[in-house]
Amino acid sequence: MALGGGIGSVTRYAVSLWAAARLGTSFPYGTLIANVVGCFIIGLFMTIVTERFIANPYWRLLITTGFLGGFTTFSSYSYETFKLLEDTGVDAAFYNLAANLIVGLLATWLGIKLVRMLF
Repeated sequence: MALGGGIGSVTRYAVSLWAAARLGTSFPYGTLIANVVGCFIIGLFMTIVTERFIANPYWRLLITTGFLGGFTTFSSYSYETFKLLEDTGVDAAFYNLAANLIVGLLATWLGIKLVRMLF
């Protein structure tokens, strides 16, 4: 996993540099590109290893948890939300979307406030 995570992190940084050089820095294009590409890769890979071929579980860890975890955690969020939608319906998928978005933004805000308050 660590090897995949390291490669994913370096790849994300390279994508961010590439996007900034070509598209500018007025919008986080690198993050958007990494998130969308990561979502595409996890969709392809997880479908292949769970529905088409039996793969060693270490490959799943290397690619999804490792590489895509380093490249973007949004891919896991997207895949898990899609699977909730597919397996249990709209309610669970919506709650996952809302909870991650709202609680994530709230946690970010709280972290910012705490640092600003303490320092």
